[in-house]
Amino acid sequence: MINSIWFIALALMLAAYAVLDGFDLGIGVLHLVLGRTTEERTQLIDTIGPVWNGNEVWLLAAGGSMVVAFPTLYAASFSGFYLALMLVLWLLLLRGLGIEFRHQIHHPMWEHAWDVAFAVSSALLALLFGVAVGNVLRGVPFDVDGQFTGSFSVLLNPFAIVGGLLGVTTLAFHGACWAALKTDGDLQARARRFAGRLWFVSIAVLGLMIAASFAVSPHFTDNFSRYPVLLLVPAATLGALVLNRRALGRRDDRAAFRGSAAYVAGIIASVAAGLYPMLLPPLAGSPYPGLDIYNSAAPPHSLRTALAIYLFGIGLVSIYLANIYRIWSGKGSESS
Repeated sequence: MINSIWFIALALMLAAYAVLDGFDLGIGVLHLVLGRTTEERTQLIDTIGPVWNGNEVWLLAAGGSMVVAFPTLYAASFSGFYLALMLVLWLLLLRGLGIEFRHQIHHPMWEHAWDVAFAVSSALLALLFGVAVGNVLRGVPFDVDGQFTGSFSVLLNPFAIVGGLLGVTTLAFHGACWAALKTDGDLQARARRFAGRLWFVSIAVLGLMIAASFAVSPHFTDNFSRYPVLLLVPAATLGALVLNRRALGRRDDRAAFRGSAAYVAGIIASVAAGLYPMLLPPLAGSPYPGLDIYNSAAPPHSLRTALAIYLFGIGLVSIYLANIYRIWSGKGSESS
């Protein structure tokens, strides 16, 4: 039971990160095309300025949870995906520098250079996160001892690239909905148009990903066949897309953003529902059965102790972030 609770907790933290830092990344992906002037790009960054670094706490929390709850998963992931994780780390640093440094010197060349750094790092992060999800669905190569035997080039397979494209298009769509909610004037109208167009692009890539998954990971649907109630998760995800589309048509930016947030969270929840109890499946033909919530977990006493500390810490973080979002609930150009 405690193992399943930690699986749900890890999935919730990843979903929270995808939703909250997802629109930050989406703003970065669209930064150079949505903002046509330096002033508009400044306005876009101002919409995420108070919250972007707090949103990344959920990624740290997910990584920390892997250490205390599923140490074998942590060891295998961080050894097998070492180069990819180092790229993620450096891109996160570059993205933060792009946000903070562009304001230090008011010169067109300086500001444009950091705008490019912010946009490129955000797009690559969205791509890498999507590639990671694609590889989890596809499975990774293990040896008989459960050690990762592939390389970075193995991770860049066609199915994972489709996952990367899904990450970029989905987070760009999510970011456009956030921009429409937090800006006004021409920039808001442009963000609405981008959100409308990206809705179609995102759902097309999602359809391609789903179709390819039947060939690459045929066992992924086993949980849905065994427990039909789980079909409510992907159904709710598609329902969120429908509600988003209707809200975009009504120019109800708040409802549209809620719909895109539910859509992003639904993708993560659907992946978790299909994987359970697996955490890192094996690639077809691997001699090791993969890592699940049992063979990669810490001892039960450690799991129970860590859960109590986790609930306390996450409660504090949630209260803090809720207060920050309440204070900065206005448009990006407003102070409160």
